[in-house]
Amino acid sequence: MPQIAIRLLPALMPVLLLGCTVGPDYRSAPPPAVDRFTETALPEATAQATVPGGAAQRFVAGQDIARDWWTAFHAPKIDALVAQALAANPDLAAAQASLREAQQNMRAEQGALLPKVTGAVSAQRQRESLAAAGFGTGTNTFSVVNGALNVSYTLDAFGGVRRQIEQLGAQTAYARAERDATELTLAANVVATAIRIASIQAQLDTTQAILRSETAALELTQRRFALGGVSRVDVLQQQALRDAEQATLPGLQKQLSQQRNQLAIYLGHVPSDASLPTITLAELTLPADLPVSLPSKLVEQRPDIRAYAALVHAASAGVGVAVANMLPQISLTASYGRAGNTSQTAFTPDGIVWSLASGLTQPIFDAGTLRAQRNAAQEAYAVAAANYSSTVNIAFQNVADSLVAIERDAETLQATAQSEQTAAASLTLAQMQYRAGAAPYLSVLTAEQSVQTARLALVSAQAARFTDTVALFQALGGGWWDRPDAETPDRSRGVAP
Repeated sequence: MPQIAIRLLPALMPVLLLGCTVGPDYRSAPPPAVDRFTETALPEATAQATVPGGAAQRFVAGQDIARDWWTAFHAPKIDALVAQALAANPDLAAAQASLREAQQNMRAEQGALLPKVTGAVSAQRQRESLAAAGFGTGTNTFSVVNGALNVSYTLDAFGGVRRQIEQLGAQTAYARAERDATELTLAANVVATAIRIASIQAQLDTTQAILRSETAALELTQRRFALGGVSRVDVLQQQALRDAEQATLPGLQKQLSQQRNQLAIYLGHVPSDASLPTITLAELTLPADLPVSLPSKLVEQRPDIRAYAALVHAASAGVGVAVANMLPQISLTASYGRAGNTSQTAFTPDGIVWSLASGLTQPIFDAGTLRAQRNAAQEAYAVAAANYSSTVNIAFQNVADSLVAIERDAETLQATAQSEQTAAASLTLAQMQYRAGAAPYLSVLTAEQSVQTARLALVSAQAARFTDTVALFQALGGGWWDRPDAETPDRSRGVAP
């Protein structure tokens, strides 16, 4: 009979596994019912300017973003930097290890749905006193040999184990989304930092060019002062302008060094051990087409949204676990083996030993502990749901901010380029009038200051066009769908309540 029960156990497993699953079933909330990200509709294309980085950009609705979106800038040096960071950054390595850890924890818990089978073998040699047992004098020496196969199973009658597995599965999804978020943030930081380095270098180059021009103007003014053509005031004014320009160099050099140090860290190196290329804004190509995902797809694309959705799922399953802990726990055990005073006698019909047992445990009084744990799980679920909603709102804001920045910074560059051209023309005219004696030297100084300000503003405006594009790619979630292990959310089951 026990042999028959043990043999039928695998066949009975599907029946034993069938049972109710207490707690809420996870469902996703629909994305915000909007058809655009910004308050007003976007133009078909941005403004343009006839300077590097001033090309018009078109917004392409519904187009997917490539996983290697940074290649859209057509800058091989940046491509190499991103590849190096993805291969060596320790933060990304930690996120990948956390994902593997979560996967293994989930697999470990899945084993709780199946019986535990253990084998045990023991051999014992024992000597007893016959006098102690009341059988006269002398001793009795004998052996005991045991071998048994033990099977134990906790019936998941109310789905507590299945909810735990569901919770660990959601935690695995969270770890995957965190890994994706780390990768996306790392790539965006590398590209944005490289652009900032190029921008600061361009500002340095522009400042040094202005400084050379100011030095030449100062020398000319000093010669004219020696000839009596200008006053000492003119010399001092020109020297003050040159010195003020000189004073800006250390600050720019500090920013450049700090940004290069930061880039080295992203690449997985200490600053002294990094070999960084020199990148200029002229090496970058502004992407002409900007993929703009549909608002309804953003909840699937943004890794931070998927991470918070997974936390909601885990919290939902946690409620089920807490409820199941309040209900009866049913366990089944079986043992079948052999016993005898020798290995030969153990394998005779008389050596067969077996046992079958079942148990039921029901909490009766725990001073409200289990109820409080269930209530806490429900509140944790509410917290996760609220955090998810906040994350979705912030994500839509990020995209809207990026789109507005792209549109307005294009207009800024157009106006700045026009301002620089106007300032340069004004300086040329002021210099001509001064040489002809028709204008004071102060007008030349004022025009020079305007040109300096306009040129530096132009460099910053050019860099902003590139960094705005990086921010948009990051805000939209990057090319999440093109990962080898990408998981498409199951919209029929759900990402937040």
